[in-house]
Amino acid sequence: METFAKDFVTLLQYLLPGFVAAWVFYGFTSFPKPSQFERVVQALIFTIFIQAFVFITKKIFLLLGTKCPFFNWNGHFALIFAITFGIFLGITFSYFANNDKLHKILRYWKITKESSFPSEWFGVFLKNVTYVVLHFEDERRLYGWPIEWPSEPDKGHFVLEQASWLDEDNKDKQIPITGVKSIMVNAKDVKWVEFMENTWEKKNG
Repeated sequence: METFAKDFVTLLQYLLPGFVAAWVFYGFTSFPKPSQFERVVQALIFTIFIQAFVFITKKIFLLLGTKCPFFNWNGHFALIFAITFGIFLGITFSYFANNDKLHKILRYWKITKESSFPSEWFGVFLKNVTYVVLHFEDERRLYGWPIEWPSEPDKGHFVLEQASWLDEDNKDKQIPITGVKSIMVNAKDVKWVEFMENTWEKKNG
């Protein structure tokens, strides 16, 4: 029993940096959290990269340790560097998942046609920085500037600033919602979304 407990602690220390990397990734992105099994698999994949970094760092320390006692390697360094690399790896993957830069290069090389975003919904909102019109199930339309939006179309809320209703009879007429800084709308009440053309940018240009 004592041997099992010792082996379990050793295994946990080995996998912990991978779980830290996965925790950072899902904390900084809108990707839905997978099942427990998939999380363990992802932690194992992250652990492979992390342990490779730790191995290289250990070799560098051992090489420098022959000339400077400060670089003497021990077990505490391994855990500290593993967790540090885990956090760094999670942030790095989050960065590329949130800006589509890596997948853009891969699409250019014809390696994939996918984007790095968790869904088309998320990607469209991220790429289209503009005013939107929310169409409700009861045919009402709300115009405004989105400062927050749901990561998925069937849950969450929109938050609009400079919001105004659009007149049903005169499509170009706006009815401002006065005295309101922002308005929150349940995504379940929205039938579809229009992204407006950037006319103000053309005028400024």
